[in-house]
Amino acid sequence: MGLPDELIALLKKHREEQDREREQAAQLWQDGGWLFATPAGGPLNPRTDYDEWKRLLKLAGLRDGRLHDARHTAATVLLLLGVPERAVMGIMGWSNSSMAARYQHITAEIDRDIAKRVGGLIWEPKQRQKSKKSKKQQR
Repeated sequence: MGLPDELIALLKKHREEQDREREQAAQLWQDGGWLFATPAGGPLNPRTDYDEWKRLLKLAGLRDGRLHDARHTAATVLLLLGVPERAVMGIMGWSNSSMAARYQHITAEIDRDIAKRVGGLIWEPKQRQKSKKSKKQQR
């Protein structure tokens, strides 16, 4: 799966920081292959994710929510971007397309876009109507 260049840069920076922690921990380093680990290389306490998520929400001034809610947000962002369903399934790790109905949510922006597109099909923009009239008059 492709990752945004900005995220790749952040992950490389994280790896460099973790390499420094590995050097500092020396023989105390527990190499469990964790992407995110304690300063000694061990697995993070699951409560750490929860606490950090809550802290980030508060810091960003966002409403309280579950960490799992971020999956709904990610799926909806992919919908907003117009990512094909098959690609969304691969990114989200879904084997069944019915998961899209559960995780992707129609936003006001999507509703407006649909209304605008339907309106454009039903009612031609005035400029195109005028153009057609002037072409008929020239004939």
